[in-house]
Amino acid sequence: MSLTLYLHPLSSFCHKALIAFYENGTPFTPHVVNLGDPASLAAFKKIWPVGKFPVLHDAARDRLVPESTSIIEYLSLHYPGLTKLVPEDAERAAAVREADRFYDLNVHVPMQKVITDRIRPEGKRDTFGVEQARDLLHIAFTLAEKNMASRPFAAGDRFTMADCAAAPALFYTDLAIAPLAGAYPHLAAYLGRLKERPSYARVLKEAEPFLHWVPHEKV
Repeated sequence: MSLTLYLHPLSSFCHKALIAFYENGTPFTPHVVNLGDPASLAAFKKIWPVGKFPVLHDAARDRLVPESTSIIEYLSLHYPGLTKLVPEDAERAAAVREADRFYDLNVHVPMQKVITDRIRPEGKRDTFGVEQARDLLHIAFTLAEKNMASRPFAAGDRFTMADCAAAPALFYTDLAIAPLAGAYPHLAAYLGRLKERPSYARVLKEAEPFLHWVPHEKV
């Protein structure tokens, strides 16, 4: 098996990449990096000094591919399956990439900001940055709610890379920041459909034993 995916089971961007693998049944070897083990983390940083997840290694092509979007693009190019996560049509592909970046930059990143700030030591927290992140989430959800009122998936009528991006971003927001239902009913329904899709259901099943580590807001 030539593909090895370096990951952590709680990483939302790893979830994004895993959805792509499971969606098309692409064989790979998962390599879980133990962040609590200095030796495991050091070994990973020898492979990818930036130290961020996920990272794909393709032994057959001697390629190292970091970042979830690049990994999905790489799989679509070299290991395509029945689900065309990046459409062959240029216009449709452009729409998918636009939606992918929208969810990553305007939902995924600020979601992580809000949640990870909770594990910072006292006196090191970024209250202003978290407020900015929450404001961006509200703007993004307002835009996405309008879009999802008229489409089943993030970029139209088919499941694509954009949905791989949206699923974990929406899931962790709903889980640990604020429920989507009520304020954003179309997004909540969309997340429900994503969680029922076999590829993402498998990702969530594998993450379930670790989800209690996700820091929720203190009340």
